[in-house]
Amino acid sequence: MGSLSREIEKYLKALLENAKNGVIEVQRSALSDFFECVPSQINYVLSTRFTPAHGYIVETRRGGGGYVRIIRLNFANSDKLKLLFEEIIGTEISQNQAEGLLEYLKKEGILTRKETLLIKNIISDKVLSTSLIKNQDALRSRILQSVLATILREDI
Repeated sequence: MGSLSREIEKYLKALLENAKNGVIEVQRSALSDFFECVPSQINYVLSTRFTPAHGYIVETRRGGGGYVRIIRLNFANSDKLKLLFEEIIGTEISQNQAEGLLEYLKKEGILTRKETLLIKNIISDKVLSTSLIKNQDALRSRILQSVLATILREDI
């Protein structure tokens, strides 16, 4: 299973390298036909090797006209991106930690001042403090990862 997964990954990354805006659209069934594998093998590669931590967003639409869209995130070093999503933000992040990270990303020129302030307001304790939310830090982590992945898209 490993070598086929590597071949699928290499193929998709080669397509992305040739894409002008860092986005490709492929049909899952066409990929599975091309590699003579089951569609779940394609799903495995997408879910393990094309994550925000690896520098990608995957969007899918199922059905007859369905597609898989892979979007490369615009971040100079994929190791830094992985560190950002998995180790720094992780599954929970406090408001203080998140604001420190956002200030760093602004200083590095990854976020604008406006984007930084917008995200800070979205993830603030004031916004997240309702009785319906049991774990503010976990929610803050998911919101922060989602917003940063959107900002880092190459196709926008």
